[in-house]
Amino acid sequence: QARLMDWGGALVQAGESLRLSCLASGMIGDLDDMRWYRQVPGKQRELVASITVSGNTDYLDAVKGRFTISRDKAENMLYLQMNSLKPEDTAVYICYAEEYIHFRRTTREVWGQGTQVTVSS
Repeated sequence: QARLMDWGGALVQAGESLRLSCLASGMIGDLDDMRWYRQVPGKQRELVASITVSGNTDYLDAVKGRFTISRDKAENMLYLQMNSLKPEDTAVYICYAEEYIHFRRTTREVWGQGTQVTVSS
């Protein structure tokens, strides 16, 4: 069964850094785009960063220059390096992947369980 396990969240002070990690397992197809979302209670889930198979990246304006998304295709890992953290970055961060299943010619969405990042001022 396809699964994403994400971890690395913590309570930190403003200005500090964190690195989130996400491991994909149980895939029967190829991983395509991978993303990090974040969720704050009462607000809509927000796309933070994305990375394609070829390594093209895109970021939410609010995190540009502070966050870096990367992936290790050989290890099925996704990372989010977060620097200069701000209190408004506080959220549950959730890993997401698209898996292309060749023999079904379909794309499946897979979500992680989320990891809490709390930034104190």
